[in-house]
Amino acid sequence: MAKFFISYSYKLIIFFIMSYLNLMSILGKLKPWNPSIPYEVFSINISSKLSTNFDDIILSSKDFGNIIQEMFPAAVLYPSNVNDIIDLIKFSYDLSVPFHVAARGHGHSIRGQAMAHNGVIVEMNSLNNNNNDNENCGIRVSWDSELGFYADVGGEQLWIDVLRTTLEYGLAPISWTDYLYLTVGGTLSNAGISGQTFRHGPQITNVHEMDVITGKGDFVTCSKNMNSELFFAVLGGLGQFGIITRARIVLDKAPTRVKWVRLLYDDFSKFSKDQEHLISIDGLDYVEGSLMLEQSSLNNWRSSFFPPSNQTKIASLLSQNKIMYCLEMVKYYDDHTASTIDEELKKLVKGLNYLAGFMFKKDATFVEFLNRVRSGELELQSKGMWAVPHPWLNLFVPKSSIMDFNVAVFVDIILRQKKATGPILVYPTYRKKWDDRMSAVIPEEDTFYCVGLLHSARGYDECKILDNQNEEILKYCDNIGLNIKQYLPHYKTKEDWIKHFGKKWNIFQQRKNQFDPKKILSPRQRIFN
Repeated sequence: MAKFFISYSYKLIIFFIMSYLNLMSILGKLKPWNPSIPYEVFSINISSKLSTNFDDIILSSKDFGNIIQEMFPAAVLYPSNVNDIIDLIKFSYDLSVPFHVAARGHGHSIRGQAMAHNGVIVEMNSLNNNNNDNENCGIRVSWDSELGFYADVGGEQLWIDVLRTTLEYGLAPISWTDYLYLTVGGTLSNAGISGQTFRHGPQITNVHEMDVITGKGDFVTCSKNMNSELFFAVLGGLGQFGIITRARIVLDKAPTRVKWVRLLYDDFSKFSKDQEHLISIDGLDYVEGSLMLEQSSLNNWRSSFFPPSNQTKIASLLSQNKIMYCLEMVKYYDDHTASTIDEELKKLVKGLNYLAGFMFKKDATFVEFLNRVRSGELELQSKGMWAVPHPWLNLFVPKSSIMDFNVAVFVDIILRQKKATGPILVYPTYRKKWDDRMSAVIPEEDTFYCVGLLHSARGYDECKILDNQNEEILKYCDNIGLNIKQYLPHYKTKEDWIKHFGKKWNIFQQRKNQFDPKKILSPRQRIFN
């Protein structure tokens, strides 16, 4: 009996020691409580889903840009349903001094736009982890006699998953981004652009309806005909008016394959005229373009395209010209059109002024084409070259200014300085495909170019150099009066934001006062905070 009590006491002591050590380990990872959020937050329903674990804090403070550092929230919310987000925002709204709240999707912002210093980050992906909850939207495909086919999609869903799910029904969305591992709520808060935009408009113009949680904590269903002011505010609204928890996305019959063509030019005027011609005629589903610089790789991380047998002659041409231009075009097809696709493509390229002998074709599945960036991403991840600083600069340049932009920016600044370290995109689209009632800002001209300087830096010193180059480009555009607009905008002063929004500033401000009067949401856009 004595041996039993000794053995039992020994096990009890060991249990308490291990429990104590475990507790100390947990406490060691907790941040000291941040007084910007009242401790009473742990008395409401969401308390078990709020984390102050230091590992969670660190993880939620990272983004693709890798530029903004140590912008830590006080806590991270892992919602299991939409009501958890409502409870959090309402709690903040009812305080005399509210704390900030920011929704984080896949963390692909560039300059900390989804951060909330001393506030609360809402990890939207947590809704996806709990999508067996009937309250969560997930991805649901439906048909309506008025709308046709559509998908109700949770704001936390990745576009790659929307693609995979809708393809099970032989359907797909019609407007995309180049990279598919982005959340629906994230791209709709900006615009969502790619080579399909000239034909179908940005992603924000292909939405029938949304569920949104406003900065007051109100849950609102909105569309063009119902609560339309909120609907137009949120689309392209940079997260300033509400958190998107569901979007009803336009679907159409999906193709199965694509003919994918790249044409090389040594003359920007011919390149841009051919691009403008191609988007003006019926037939193509995608048109983009990019710069090719002597110092850059022929096959960048966006997609591997040029066959090895042709790379030597392309490299030789580049060494002569220093800068060239690559027009990229795609036509979708399926079994019904497979017999005519080559003839159709031949007609589309007829009369184009590309360099003779420098047309390259590829036949790919629809998914391979849309998900073209993924293989490059995985390769860079394996080399430790994906999680690096990305001082991107994305611009909308009016058609009337694009020739001057080429000479002053592409040739004089970028080529001369030889600092570019990533893809540089340039392709035209139409203003008429956008809805001016939405918050997104574009140039006034009927045709404008999407320009993306998608830099990757090998460290923070190089990041600073590339950022200085970005500032030089912006300064030039401002001094000459090119009337550009930033896409995925980043400004340091309220005056710059007012200039950016132009005639839309007053309505943007009114909508903020209506839907987020206490300036709770998305503070790191630095528009009102």
